[in-house]
Amino acid sequence: MSDYQMWLTVGVFAITVIFLMWRPRGINESISTTAGAFILLAAGVVPLTDLITIFNIVSGAAVTILSTIVMSLVLDSVGVFRWVALNLIERVNGSGRKLFWYVILLCFLMTIFFNNDGSILITTPIIIQICSMLKLKPHQKIPYLLSGALIATASSAPIGVSNLANLIALNIVGLDLNSYTLIMFVPSMIGIATIAMLLYLYFRKQIPVTISRYPARDYSLVNIHPLQQPTESRTQIDWWLFRVSLCIVVLFRAGFFLAASLGIPLEYVAITGAALIVFVRWFRTKTGVKDIVTKTPWHILLFAFSIYIIVKSLDNAGLTAALINGLQPFAGMGEASLIAAFGLLLTLLSNIVNNLPSVMIGTLAVLGMGLDPQHVHLAYMATIIGSDIGSLLTPVGTLATLIWMFMLRSSKIHITWKQYMRVTFIVIPVGLIVSLASLYLWTQYVI
Repeated sequence: MSDYQMWLTVGVFAITVIFLMWRPRGINESISTTAGAFILLAAGVVPLTDLITIFNIVSGAAVTILSTIVMSLVLDSVGVFRWVALNLIERVNGSGRKLFWYVILLCFLMTIFFNNDGSILITTPIIIQICSMLKLKPHQKIPYLLSGALIATASSAPIGVSNLANLIALNIVGLDLNSYTLIMFVPSMIGIATIAMLLYLYFRKQIPVTISRYPARDYSLVNIHPLQQPTESRTQIDWWLFRVSLCIVVLFRAGFFLAASLGIPLEYVAITGAALIVFVRWFRTKTGVKDIVTKTPWHILLFAFSIYIIVKSLDNAGLTAALINGLQPFAGMGEASLIAAFGLLLTLLSNIVNNLPSVMIGTLAVLGMGLDPQHVHLAYMATIIGSDIGSLLTPVGTLATLIWMFMLRSSKIHITWKQYMRVTFIVIPVGLIVSLASLYLWTQYVI
């Protein structure tokens, strides 16, 4: 690669990351990455012959994520998420502290069953509506909104299908979903539990002891969008469709792990599940697919494809080689040093340039170090912890937190970067260290 191409690559990458984080006038994130990828392809930094290989790497992961989003849209149209919100309010029985833990559980489950970005999109308006219904003061909303966002994002670590970057990297290192879960689930859950407890301790004085007791459930409200007022919608819930749709999501989510053991591509399972739940809704209600087509973020395919082209150009420019040279000494110091080095590196990269390109850069560095398969998997898991948990130090660390900040501004709720980082710089480093230490202990003494 010529000096001209190298500097072009660095410049395009820097400008792309700036636009990715800034998103002027709400510009779609795929526009900046696509423009950057096009420039690099035109300049010959990434050969056109590599496009098919890149497409094969990222398409399956992107389709899997899109299919889970389709499932979530159907569940939303059926009224599942509103039903959850109303039940949550009723079950806390006037306890602000109980509400905190229910919000944590809601955000965790939404990410586990869907993905981190989808979880943010689903839970944030629901939490905002809950806070509004309970007439919480502005400072009382922060513990629920901020803690929910952090848990929703961190919860993409336990299983590989909850994060686009995790899925792409999983394909790159050649690790199946069941092996990933066996290694990662327990360490990351310990880290998430640690973060949740630290968040509670941090906010314990801000969390109201008692809150308003909302009137008894009115199931005619379950189809209300979280930003609507109760009088705006009075659609009765279809309990048969409600239950069948939930069963489809649960069964196909479990089907990912069966498919992995049988060698069936995950995207086949995801597409089948999405098609089935859309068909069942049509069969029951004769509702077409217009709402699904218009609301599904199809640009994810383009985004995943273009961001990998940019990362591949950085690899061709020698960034990966430089990282390998810097990390090589840690590989010889033992597994603890290897895990710490990759976990901290991805934390640093993610908080500077976002975790999506960072986890791909880190994964390419892992593969280029000449490690045996066991150490490749350990280093890869450390990169995931760094990119999923360590990345939460700043709002720019993940796309999910950027989306969250945008949604709050749209709802005229102001949580500043200073308020955000005042919390995360206390909570996240501890959660990161606990997660990395748990990964080491789990792989040394249990597996």
